[in-house]
Amino acid sequence: MNILFVVARPEDWPLDIPGVEVVPARAYLTDPAFSRDRTARVFNLCRSYRYQSVGYYVSLLAAARGHRPRPSVTAMQDMRSQRVVRLLSAEIDEQVRRALGHLQSERFTLSIYFGRNITARYNALAGSLFGLFEAPLLRAEFERRAGEWQLRGVRPIAAADIPEHHREFVVDAATRYFAGRQRRYRRRSTTRYDLAILHDPQDPEPPSDARALAQFVRAAESVGMSATLITREEAGRLAEFDGLFIRETTAVNHHTYRIARRAEAEGIVVIDDPDSILKCTNKVYLAELLEQHDIPAPRTLIVHRDNAGDIAGTLGLPVVLKQPDSAFSRGVIKVEDEATLTEAVRGMLEQSDLVVAQEFLPTAFDWRVGILDRRALYVCKYFMARRHWQIIRRDSSGRAHAGNAVTMAVGEAPPEVVRTALRAANLIGDGLYGVDIKQVGRRCHVIEVNDNPSIDAGVEDAVLKGALYREIMGVFLNRIEARKRPPEHP
Repeated sequence: MNILFVVARPEDWPLDIPGVEVVPARAYLTDPAFSRDRTARVFNLCRSYRYQSVGYYVSLLAAARGHRPRPSVTAMQDMRSQRVVRLLSAEIDEQVRRALGHLQSERFTLSIYFGRNITARYNALAGSLFGLFEAPLLRAEFERRAGEWQLRGVRPIAAADIPEHHREFVVDAATRYFAGRQRRYRRRSTTRYDLAILHDPQDPEPPSDARALAQFVRAAESVGMSATLITREEAGRLAEFDGLFIRETTAVNHHTYRIARRAEAEGIVVIDDPDSILKCTNKVYLAELLEQHDIPAPRTLIVHRDNAGDIAGTLGLPVVLKQPDSAFSRGVIKVEDEATLTEAVRGMLEQSDLVVAQEFLPTAFDWRVGILDRRALYVCKYFMARRHWQIIRRDSSGRAHAGNAVTMAVGEAPPEVVRTALRAANLIGDGLYGVDIKQVGRRCHVIEVNDNPSIDAGVEDAVLKGALYREIMGVFLNRIEARKRPPEHP
């Protein structure tokens, strides 16, 4: 892998960083040798990223060449919009407060060199901003308003603007940054591609447990890829990877969606893709989608303030109420009587203009069909938690208690369950989905289609074992290779 620092004029670049080739921007744009190099990684250090400037075209062509530029054109545009800067920085507001709360001034400037600052106490904040805006050398301007620190803007730092007394630190920061990358690549020197697996080590109910994550890493190696576990704080390294596998609970108003969107914009293969996250995490959308395509589901009513009084008459009691973005049994309640129903609906409508109400179908278990690339991979029976109507029961402290699970081969499951699951999942896309189905008699009812379904060691992999992980990694490999393949000319 060739690391290229693309600058307006090499004679203006004052730093000597080991293992890095400094390239004039004009040469990068015009020399055919760079367009043929499939292994290059571009760090755009031009003075300006203005629209249609030389710096803008460096990142634009680097993206077309598969060189994964830092910053991307998307990040460049983000930096130019104060509204987008504020929107992106909202998720680190608490980190800003912690980092800058001790300051007495009303303004503060933070210089960010490859995710680090010369003052160690600001490194965490510097790393987060590097992850959001991607430029190797950044300057962030903060202002205190009404007692709260806010990010006013970010802009790239030109080489000539690096203070003399910071230059040694910049060399060290860059050297450490690239040394970290190269250690990972050396560890698996025979691999062709690199996969990031996004996870949250602090999540008490992750989509995959530690043993399953380790299996994914081993499976990636077995098909010729190098897999690295990353957290949201390391999302700034996305450009180093060819694929992103999200193994963290997803939501639209959440960093998982923003990271997936950014990966897709960078041309990185991502599962689950932002479109799947958007569709699967909203129960209102799913209810309408299933109805429009005649997919069998429990009788459903989309509830708003004008029809809230129709629920009991339309669906009967008991009835199940769902917040549109509910997940892992949170935001889903069963209501037994009209008085409780009225109060529950009122509370839910304060959170969302629309709520989903469904008829209650009591069953001993739910079917879950795991699907990827429009193929069923596994089928599970998730039994209801003890003395509860859902597969997960939460006690007064919020702790989850799950029912038993039994996994079977796809060929052993009822064909109608698998067919119904595939019909529903195919309406979303070709990502990784878990389709939940209730079977009443011979009739199957789709409860929901989940992106990012649970895959835990000893549960979903009970039948296929290591082959399940290899199947998923094989899909990543095929998609990455397809994306890397030059277009065919007639």
